[in-house]
Amino acid sequence: MCFLHNLLLGQWEDRMSRGLFRYDVTACDTKIIPGRYGFIAQLNKGRHLKKRPTEFRVDKVLQDFDETKFNFTKVGQEEVLFRFEKSIDHNRHFFPSAPPITADSNSSSVVAINVSPIEYGHVLLIPQVLNCLPQRIDHGSFLLALHMAKEAADPFFRVGYNSLGAFATINHLHFQAYYLAAPFPVEKAPTRRIMTMKSPQDEGVIVSQLLNYPVRGLVFEGGSTVQDLSDSVASSCIFLQNNNIPFNVLITDCGRRIFLFPQCYAEKQARGEASQELLDTQVNPAVWEISGHIVLKRQEDFDDASETYAWRLLAEVSLSNKRFHQVKAYLLEAAGFQTEIEENNRDLEREPIYEQPSPEAVAHLPQDCMVFY
Repeated sequence: MCFLHNLLLGQWEDRMSRGLFRYDVTACDTKIIPGRYGFIAQLNKGRHLKKRPTEFRVDKVLQDFDETKFNFTKVGQEEVLFRFEKSIDHNRHFFPSAPPITADSNSSSVVAINVSPIEYGHVLLIPQVLNCLPQRIDHGSFLLALHMAKEAADPFFRVGYNSLGAFATINHLHFQAYYLAAPFPVEKAPTRRIMTMKSPQDEGVIVSQLLNYPVRGLVFEGGSTVQDLSDSVASSCIFLQNNNIPFNVLITDCGRRIFLFPQCYAEKQARGEASQELLDTQVNPAVWEISGHIVLKRQEDFDDASETYAWRLLAEVSLSNKRFHQVKAYLLEAAGFQTEIEENNRDLEREPIYEQPSPEAVAHLPQDCMVFY
């Protein structure tokens, strides 16, 4: 049972007991939709009614930080759970009474509650919070997110990212994460290996393509180090954002497996081509929905949810086959992938990694704490 796991859940439950969330997410109805993939549906009316609205353009992935809009420097200190930073000696440390974050500590990264949660333990990782970075991936911030997934050491803990134009609602750099004690449908989808990055140690980062899934995407794994994997994905994300292509990222398997989804739903909306069915549901197909955890706002949608319905909703988000292959070729080249591996005759099915339920949270831990990884 990992220390970071206990710290995060203990602090999160403490904030729940103090009434800091806008609604009780544990009271939301959730069900697994019958079918091959096991899409997960949640009825969350509170998130629809009380979530903070988007305050910026949705047709530009890169936008400057605007201090007049809501940002994470405006959240209350009580919403911050702990600081999460790299240690100097490469050992793990915990400081239960770290000094508060001030303007002199503007490199501090923090973990805070998401006051409009989707699931148990829903938190935000905010890199260098007082530097007021806009919502855009860079190599350092993505490595921080990957280390958080690794340090949590729980396959039920996933980290996600939404770019602007792909349903990020705040233009202040942040990742999201939460616990869900079930496999995400995308984690069970078959894949085909398509590329590997050359490495002197012959342990290059491997890229696969999702098969038979409603949203086209890529899967990154392997590499000699955590940084190898992180840099490959970050370079791909940087290419997408520099070319104004919205995208979502899901980090799973304790940081060992990363899904990248270029998407086009905002573009479809702007052109008036979005499905009226999806518009009527008011579902925002961000990283969690694309991965198969679909947050619904209306009782009738929840009651009638089927695998066909979920597939139809998510397929609206995906790039066309032609566009996806164009984007894939460009971003893999930008990330340094050169050697193609031909495995077209077999699909690489992944075995589930979920063999035990997520551990229970332990007693609440002190506030004003800091974790070094």
